[in-house]
Amino acid sequence: MNKVWLIIQREFLTRVRKKSFLITTIIVPLIIPVIIGGLVFIMLKEAESAKPDTVMVVDESGKFDLDSTKNTKRFHFIPLQVPLEQAKKAYNETKDFALLYVPEFDINKPEGLTIYTQENPSIEKIGDLESILADRVRDLKLQEFKIDKEVLQNLKTNINLKQINLTETGEEKTSNALILNGIGFVLGILIYIFVLVYGIQIMQGVIDEKTSKVVEVIVSSVKPFQLMLGKIIGIAGVGVLQFLIWIVLTTFLSSGVLGYFGLKTPQKQAMEQVEKKVKDEDVKKAMSQASPQINEIMKSINEIPFTKIAFVFIFYFLGGYLLYGALFAAVGSAVESMQESQQFQFPITMPLLVGYLGLFMFILRDPHGPVSFWLSIIPFTAPVAMVGRIAFDVPLWQLALSMTLLIGGFLLTTWIAGRIYRVGILMTGTKVNWRVLAKWFMLRE
Repeated sequence: MNKVWLIIQREFLTRVRKKSFLITTIIVPLIIPVIIGGLVFIMLKEAESAKPDTVMVVDESGKFDLDSTKNTKRFHFIPLQVPLEQAKKAYNETKDFALLYVPEFDINKPEGLTIYTQENPSIEKIGDLESILADRVRDLKLQEFKIDKEVLQNLKTNINLKQINLTETGEEKTSNALILNGIGFVLGILIYIFVLVYGIQIMQGVIDEKTSKVVEVIVSSVKPFQLMLGKIIGIAGVGVLQFLIWIVLTTFLSSGVLGYFGLKTPQKQAMEQVEKKVKDEDVKKAMSQASPQINEIMKSINEIPFTKIAFVFIFYFLGGYLLYGALFAAVGSAVESMQESQQFQFPITMPLLVGYLGLFMFILRDPHGPVSFWLSIIPFTAPVAMVGRIAFDVPLWQLALSMTLLIGGFLLTTWIAGRIYRVGILMTGTKVNWRVLAKWFMLRE
């Protein structure tokens, strides 16, 4: 066991002392808030200084009311009392954004409306124009059916269901599906990325040692299985340390550093811009009405068991990493370059990919459904699936069963990988395929 510990120390310290580790672990989390803040600031400034796009309009229907649309912040409409072909020639001689053609149309089935542009416009601008036209057609329908706009507006009612979970003891806890979805989404993606990245690091490290012949010296004093186990655990320690540092820097230090240099976080910048723009009494009234909803959201956030979620995340990060790390180590011992490893990488990572896709297709849509349950129980998909479900208050028996099976899965993959590793790590010049790996697995010690 002492030899395994020495290998763990070697793998851990070798990577932690690298400049690349210091850069990615310490500097990157500090740079990201600055970049985001800068981009948000530029976006808001650009929106403030942006001039409305000019749109020429040929309205053959006579139904497009320029008086109600020409003063929008996004578009400035100019009517043309000429035929369409002549309007096209006039438009091409300008640098205006677009030429809008409105033919005679049936308000119940508006067709034929066309926009001519000199460049490919963004989907946002096209959507804004379509919204303006849709509002105008809606107004025409209201006039035809003699429906008052204010009456119609008063008929609209927004319903916000207050979500409360009842525990077995009768305790009530506030919940919010949107927040829980966001937590599951972020945690699932992080697990997928971390397991994949650090698993490939293990494989790369094994390949480097094998090709440099360093491993021949190491295995003279330790067993191949001890070498593999030490390498996996050592790199896992690097991953956990890096992740913890990222959490600390992102949540505490980044805001402090930005404040020290007189900069503001993107959230503060956005809020200040909103406060400057909120002068309309209707908007203020709407915000005051929304305050109870904001209070409900904050209450829902306070009810989320972040300590439990953090513990589960670290457990499944380590469990998933150890499970897949053993397989990556086995592949690294069998091949002599990253190119040769490509034929083995996809079959290994395919279950992890299934869990990743299942996160979006099943878990976030129905976290307590049968497919979500099985994805979070099967060891190869559980690391992504269970962290995606954990915010939705997974029953303890399901969590315990999943954790137990994940530990069993890690022991199984480590045993399988160890049998391949003990042979492959000393093999060179052999063309490796799945049949060769199976042969190495069956060899007796």
